[in-house]
Amino acid sequence: MSRVISCLLVTLWVVVSPAFVHAQDPPQEKPDEAADERPTGLPPRIKWTFNFDTGWGTFGFANSLYDNPKNPGVDEHLSDQWFEGYVKPALAADYTLKSSSQIYGKVSAVGERTYGSVPNPFGEDVSSFQAEDLYVGWRSGESLSIGDNAIDLTVGRAQYTLGHGFLLYDGASEGGSRGGYWTNARKAFQFAAIARFKPERHTIEAFYLDKDELPEDDLGSRLWGVNYEFRPERSTIGATYMRWEAHHDLSPGRDGLNVFNLRADTAPVPALPDLSFAFEYAAERNGDARDSNAWTAQGAYELSAVKWAPMVTYRYAFFQGDDPRTPADESFDPLSPGFSDWGYWWQGEIAGEYFLSNSNLASHLLRVHVTPSEKVGGGLMLYKFRLDHPETFGRGVTDRNLAVETDAYVDWRVNANFTVSFLGAFANPQKAVTEATGRSKNFTYGMLYVAYSY
Repeated sequence: MSRVISCLLVTLWVVVSPAFVHAQDPPQEKPDEAADERPTGLPPRIKWTFNFDTGWGTFGFANSLYDNPKNPGVDEHLSDQWFEGYVKPALAADYTLKSSSQIYGKVSAVGERTYGSVPNPFGEDVSSFQAEDLYVGWRSGESLSIGDNAIDLTVGRAQYTLGHGFLLYDGASEGGSRGGYWTNARKAFQFAAIARFKPERHTIEAFYLDKDELPEDDLGSRLWGVNYEFRPERSTIGATYMRWEAHHDLSPGRDGLNVFNLRADTAPVPALPDLSFAFEYAAERNGDARDSNAWTAQGAYELSAVKWAPMVTYRYAFFQGDDPRTPADESFDPLSPGFSDWGYWWQGEIAGEYFLSNSNLASHLLRVHVTPSEKVGGGLMLYKFRLDHPETFGRGVTDRNLAVETDAYVDWRVNANFTVSFLGAFANPQKAVTEATGRSKNFTYGMLYVAYSY
């Protein structure tokens, strides 16, 4: 953590000190503006972009199960009240060649700390600091007649996302010995090779990804795949194939796993532009080691002409569970989902973050989102969680009803740099939780999170 604090102090000194010194100087005639610019010392023909992101949150629980659905088998043992924070400095560069194509790259690091909790066996506070983005790439720019940046190649530590993150979004594991369980600032795969070909409305991608997993829960997860997307007007249609590998003794179902994915986002009625639909299906096949399916369907309608532009969304999501009566394992492997919006794809700020995963699960979501102003948005999410096969959720479990949860959230964009998020949640455990754990008390949860981005 001392390195993180030092990084923050150095950054603040670099940003603040020049302004302070100039404020003490006596008034002078301002010279030519170009002559007054301070050089960075970096090659001037390259376009440099510096970013600095940081966040801090406080979290409070009552009666949580304190599990870790993001990395099954890794317990967090969080206390009733804890804090998290992170910093992420980043430097990106773009260099345009004579052909108008570009060479680009990015380097960043993430420091995270979780404190006020007791995640055994790591001690009271957990922190880590390591490289995040570290990649180079080339894009074709205007050098090809088939469109701008029709070819794009990236190699190194980088993030890769698929759709809304139903299967593939987060390339790094958090919590455990790294800290940052909720903040989840790391998203880059520890190695990625991505090739994109984008002629007009089509996108074809080939990729190889090696996941950056926790040292104490390193399954050796890596994959290669191909992705195709077509974007007609007001729609996106995609199809993906992935082949996963892992340490066979630790994850036999993932080692050799074939994944087939179909998805569509569409607003198909021109006369009703506020009406939209989304669908996604995934099949996992690996002989008897894994033979599973998952799918989700969603409909949404935004009253854009009404004050606060309320949007109503209903979503059903199903992730198959193992049937103990068959020799095959039908439990769905969640793979690498992530947070792209509230409820996607950690379902429920209590259930999805702290005691269930996207496997052996059927969920109903009803969400109402409003936008009172350009700076403020908020909403209410109602969940109903049920099990596909209760007998594999825990010994002696016979009931399918898992939990009912309500989440209320507000996102306030204070200015161009600061965002504050408030969330309160209430979950009522159903009979399946009581049968599995003996716990029947209602779960309550509150969160305050402040983020800064430069």
